[in-house]
Amino acid sequence: MFREGFLEPIELAHLTVDFIADKKGENIVLMDLREVSLIADYFVIASATNERQLNAITDHIRDELKKRQQLFPLRVEGRGEHGWVLMDYGDVVVHLFSPDVRSYYDLEGLWRDANVLVHVQ
Repeated sequence: MFREGFLEPIELAHLTVDFIADKKGENIVLMDLREVSLIADYFVIASATNERQLNAITDHIRDELKKRQQLFPLRVEGRGEHGWVLMDYGDVVVHLFSPDVRSYYDLEGLWRDANVLVHVQ
C-alpha cells in the first residue's frame, strides 16, 4: 500500500538506478523478480571499474536514500575491496560488482526468467 512520503518498490528501484548512474556505474540492469521469486520484488545490478568506485556508488545510494527518504538498508554486505556489495532494502536488492565478479556470479543468467525493465549500458 502506498503511503504519502514513502516510495513504492518500483520507485525505489528506479531511484537507485539513477544514483548508480550519477556515479558512472556501468551496465545497470533493473530486473522485476515478482513473477519468479519471493526473495525480493526487484534486483538492481551494476558494475564499477574499481574498488573506489564501488565504494563511492554504495555510499551515494546509502546517503541519498537516507537524506531524501529517511530510508536505511536492512543490511549491507561486502565492500569494494571484495569486488561486490549487496544492499538489501527489502523489496529492492542492489548488487554492485567488479566486472570479473559479476561475470562469475552471473545473476542475470541465474534469474533469466525475470523481466528486465531497465538496461543502461
